Formats: sequence, C-alpha cells, structure tokens
Amino acid sequence: MSEDQHILLKGLTIADYQQVKTVMDEAYPDLGGAWPRHTLERLLKHFPEGQIGVFEGETLVGLAFSLRVDYQKFSNPHTYDDIIDSNDNVKGDDNGDAIYGLDVVIAKSHRGLRLGRRLYDARKEVCRQYNLKGILAGGRIPNYHQYAEQYSPQEYIREVAERAIYDPILSFQLSNDFRVIRLLRKYIPEDEKSGGFATLLEWNNILYEPASTVFNTPKPIVRVGAVQWQMREVESFEELLSQVEYFVDTVSDYQSDFIVFPEFFNMPLMGLKKEVNQQIEAIHYLATYTSQIIEAMSQMAVEYNANIITGSMPICEGGEYYNASFLCHRSGKIDEQRKIHITPHERNDWALRGGSELKVFETDAGRVGILICYDVEFPELGRLLASQGLDILFVPFWTDTKNSYLRVRLCAQARAIENECYVVIAGSVGNLPQVESLDVQYAQSAVLTPSDFPFPHDALLNEATPNTEMLLFSDLDMTKLKILHSEGTVQNLKDRREDLYSVLFKSS
Repeated sequence: MSEDQHILLKGLTIADYQQVKTVMDEAYPDLGGAWPRHTLERLLKHFPEGQIGVFEGETLVGLAFSLRVDYQKFSNPHTYDDIIDSNDNVKGDDNGDAIYGLDVVIAKSHRGLRLGRRLYDARKEVCRQYNLKGILAGGRIPNYHQYAEQYSPQEYIREVAERAIYDPILSFQLSNDFRVIRLLRKYIPEDEKSGGFATLLEWNNILYEPASTVFNTPKPIVRVGAVQWQMREVESFEELLSQVEYFVDTVSDYQSDFIVFPEFFNMPLMGLKKEVNQQIEAIHYLATYTSQIIEAMSQMAVEYNANIITGSMPICEGGEYYNASFLCHRSGKIDEQRKIHITPHERNDWALRGGSELKVFETDAGRVGILICYDVEFPELGRLLASQGLDILFVPFWTDTKNSYLRVRLCAQARAIENECYVVIAGSVGNLPQVESLDVQYAQSAVLTPSDFPFPHDALLNEATPNTEMLLFSDLDMTKLKILHSEGTVQNLKDRREDLYSVLFKSS
C-alpha cells in the first residue's frame, strides 16, 4: 500500500459494479465468478446499508453483501437457492428481523491485513443500529474435501472449532464470535470442495430489544443516589423521617431510579430511650420502629418515584431478631433481604440471627441484589446472585474504622469484577456519643464497576468524600454490562469451570 493511499470503509453503489465483478471473479473462479449487475442493484434497493466496501484510495479491495431476512425462517434448514435463485435474484425481506450475510470477499492482493474483520465489525454495527436479532450466514467449508474420508462433516466442524484443522472460511467466522447452530446439506450442491455442505452460523445481537411499548423497554442508563448518612442525635421519630425524606426528595429532583441508605441508619432512634442499659434491650427497642419506617419509606418511593433501598434495620420474627434491608419499589411493592452472615458484635452484643434466603429482585431499572455489609465479604453470595442475572449489587454498610471499611470496599470491588456487575456501597459517618457502640463511624461511599475497557481505568465510577455527609449521584450504563458479558477481554461468568466446581444455595 502506497503512502498516499488510505484504507476506507464505505457503502457500495451501483457505480462500483465493475470493481465488484473483478474482486468476485478472482475469488470464485470455480463457482461462476461474480453476480450479474442486477443482483447488486436489487441488494442496494432493498438494503443499501448492508452492502459495504473496503477501498484503498479509489480501488475496491474488499466487500460484504447482506440481506434482511426473517430470523425464524432462516435459522432453520435452507439452501443457497432460498436466498438467491438460479437467476441470481436475491430474496430478502424488507421487514426482516435479522441480517443474512451473503459474502465477504477480500482481494488476494490485500489478504492478511485483517480487512475481513473490519467488514464483519461493520456488519455487526449495522445489526445493532437497526435493532435486529442477529446475523445468520451459510458458510462453506472449502477444505472439507481434504478430510472427507477421515471425518464426517460434523466431526470436521468440531476439529476446526478446536483448531486442530484450519478452514479459511469457518475458522475466520468462529474467530469473529459466530457459532455453528446447524449443518446445512446440499446448500450449494455444485460446491465440490465443501461436499455440498455448509454451516449455518449465527451472531447474536446482545443489545436487541423486541418491539414493545416504551413502558416495557429496559432502561439503558440507570441513575443511582447513594446516601452517605450523618449520624446525629434526633429528638423524635418524625425528625429522623424528615432527614430521610430530604434525601429522597433530592434524588427525585435529579430523576434517579434508586436511592440507597446505609446499614442501621436509624440508630439515632436508640437515643430516644434514655433508660436503656443493655445493648440487647436497645436493639429490641429500635426494632419497634421498623414497620413504621418501612411504611413511610414505601410511601416516599411511590410519591417521589424512586426505588429505595432502605439501608438496614432490626426486625423481630418468632421471637428472634434479624438485620434486614428492604427494597421499596416505586410501584408500592416491598421486598426484603436479611443479612445472612452476622458479625461477632451483632451476635454477641445484640443476639441477632442470620437470614436464610438470597434473592435477586426484578425492578423497572434492572435486576438488583442486596448484601448487607459483612455479607459482601463472602464471594459465594455474589456468585449466586450473578447466576440469577444480577445487574446492580447494593451494599449498605456500617463500619467504625478505616480497616473495617476497607474490608467492605475491597471485597465489594472484587464482587464487581468477578460477577461483571455494578456495586454501590453506602455507609454512615459522624458519631453518636449517647448510643453505646456507635461512638464513631468511617465511610467513603462509592460506585464500583467491572475492570475492562468500557469502564473507568480504575474500576471506580464515583466515590464520596470520606467522612462527609453527602449524596453521591452516578449514571450506570447497562449497555456496557451486556457488551462485557459477551465480548469482554476476559469473561469471568462464561469461563467458570462448572465441570470442576459449583456454588449452590441450600434451602432452609
């Protein structure tokens, strides 16, 4: 390639036909060479965006042809004649919900420059832009004739997939994220090198959204508000709720989808009962307010149109006490997640018990889970949530010292990376000298991400100023998660060796 020539991708036009013919004649001397002019005219009429050329300067050096088709029809057995008839007329569907890849051809003079990958990537981008299900393609296996006596077509495909055999078409398609979904027989009967066989390949568009009303379409951007809560003395229950409503109101002004409060944010209410002498008695007293708080916060969720993760608070059931968080949906629904792992302090001083259920909750802004403080230090729980399709993990926490805080923070970061999800941690600051065991708090609330190219270089989307009361707003791009799950540099969820190990939750 000369210094004054540049590689450029652009849409083909009928004026390019002579160059198209030259490239195709060179590539397919044994299959009749290029299509006639009217075939390109029809492709350009019905799906111009699918006809892409690679040019060096003004010279065509590569091309890709595509059609729109009905996915259901062409994901089933078919032949080349079902796509292009004997007169080289293409049979697309202008309202089709998938792309059918007809040809990708690179001039011999420019092979080895990975120009085919550029064309495949361009075709994928067209698929995304048109919100189509994916790309289908019937792929020849031109080296099969060399192994026909040794392998069946299915065995040959497996050997190519395992890289024991190289096939110039199938190997390339597999390296571009296509997967074989079936074997096509008599696809092109005259294709002797392939024995008439072909692979039906598919690339799924993970961003595809079926036609639906706007009310049912998942949100691509989810806004979260994390409250770094100041522990302060209150004179009444109503004063505490007033503080809560202030933050919920603020989140509503910024049109947030979620607001998360810290673990035991309601501890100031302990100070209202001056005659409490034992910590167990104090936690039991605090539990008497829980139902009122949940009722009030659920009402706020509806009124202010924001899903509220209520931090956590003690509850009593059957004479036993638990540390529980609640998800108050803006629809009015309420979900509950109890803390499963109880710290020595909670167990010894407050006689709290651990919960026995773990859930992912469906919301109007994604699938979310809640792990209260210490729970995030147990990787099994995050993995179990991820297996249920977790998008956002909320971690309300309460820590008194920096080393306690760092245990939560660093484990939360690990959960984000290994489970390919967002993690939001929210804690409390300040002090409550009138409440035993709550003298000081340490927190730096944050929003943590997976560690890959679509995300911040340090896997940190946002963080609060340490030990300062504030509200931390963050926009979570859910599309980036979908791309990560399918095309990440590493794919922690996909690459688990479940043939060797598994994580199971035992029902109580």
